Amino acid sequence: MFEPGLDFAFSLDAADPLRGFRERFSFPKPHRRDEVTYLVGNSLGLQPKRVRDLMLEELDKWAAAGVRGHFEGDRPWAPYHEFLTEPMARLVGAQPQEVVVMNGLTVNLHLLMVSFYRPTARRHKILIEAHAFPSDHFAVESQIAMRGFDVADSLVTIQPRDGEETLRFDDVVAAIEEHGPELALVLMPGVQYYTGQVMPMAEIVAAAHRVGAMCGLDLAHAVGNIPLELHAWGPDFAAWCTYKYLNAGPGATAGAFVHERHLGAAPIPRLQGWWGHDKETRFEMNNEFVPIPTAEAWQLSNAPIFSMTPIIASLQVFEDAGGMKPLREKSEKMVQYLDYLLDATLAGRVESITPRDMDQRGCQVSLKVIADDSSGPDVFRALQDADVECDWRYPNVIRIAPVPLYNSFGDIHRFVSILEDAVG
Repeated sequence: MFEPGLDFAFSLDAADPLRGFRERFSFPKPHRRDEVTYLVGNSLGLQPKRVRDLMLEELDKWAAAGVRGHFEGDRPWAPYHEFLTEPMARLVGAQPQEVVVMNGLTVNLHLLMVSFYRPTARRHKILIEAHAFPSDHFAVESQIAMRGFDVADSLVTIQPRDGEETLRFDDVVAAIEEHGPELALVLMPGVQYYTGQVMPMAEIVAAAHRVGAMCGLDLAHAVGNIPLELHAWGPDFAAWCTYKYLNAGPGATAGAFVHERHLGAAPIPRLQGWWGHDKETRFEMNNEFVPIPTAEAWQLSNAPIFSMTPIIASLQVFEDAGGMKPLREKSEKMVQYLDYLLDATLAGRVESITPRDMDQRGCQVSLKVIADDSSGPDVFRALQDADVECDWRYPNVIRIAPVPLYNSFGDIHRFVSILEDAVG
């Protein structure tokens, strides 16, 4: 299927129907080589070129219109988040009323756990993975403590078996069933940040609900990476950032999902704010909270315009690309090509801890250096010195992510060649 030469990589790029999207992004300036090999979209996506023009539009509006900008122009500020709702909902497989763009990822997790972690004397435990992203772990611990429970009793963690790097679905289900009568919430990632393993989200949601627990998903490494069907899978809530695969810039506003069955239902615990109040009566300034009957009810404050503007540019790129289906098709081909080159040139010296099964992987590939005469940090520094942008995760993993919107097969070939030199 594949061949080792650079000309073959170029032929794959020439046949790529998405190759033109690379020109819509700005690449960092190289320091030592002719170009940067940017393979760190799993940490911070590249800037869509249209962002600059859109940001200038908003700055000019502020200068020219002042406060009137809240209600004037093509994109008035007061309903600004609404311009993101439908394309974001399509991207995550949700109904528009189930999605809202607001806050940051961890803020949204806290707000959603206020509503969906409802501990009782009998049912008070939260199940997460042992190697959860630290922010998730901290958020869960603080939610448990704030409700008056002991983290040692109420936090359940699950980890891979001895000698293995990734979780087995059977073990996740077994842990859910074991703690079922005491389990209040299951909070799992869509994609595990360290290994790149895609979790069986629909099955985890179903297992949590079978034992009477709520289920939430952290989609930081999943949104814009793999196809999602949140409405059909049925988690109670989900949250994600937009600065990784969604290319919305550092600190860009995050997203949240609340399943339709919880919208407009009986009163639900919620931290309330002005912007979650009924839009028709919001400016009457009364003090009786009437929640918007959508996920917008979880909003606290009005939209941070300059943190949302890049998302408009980014989501338009995804729309123009045809959504996640063609992106996923290219992504699968890219990681299979990467596997082929690694096997052909670096077998026994570099090991991928990301599953080979396509159902368990997205763009990210996590690599361990196992050659006797090389160390992971040294290899990582050599990659950086050769203008390869990737990242290092303690204790011994180099993460790369060929992103189908802007990476090429030539990028992958270049990376493997430079990695081979770096390993020695």
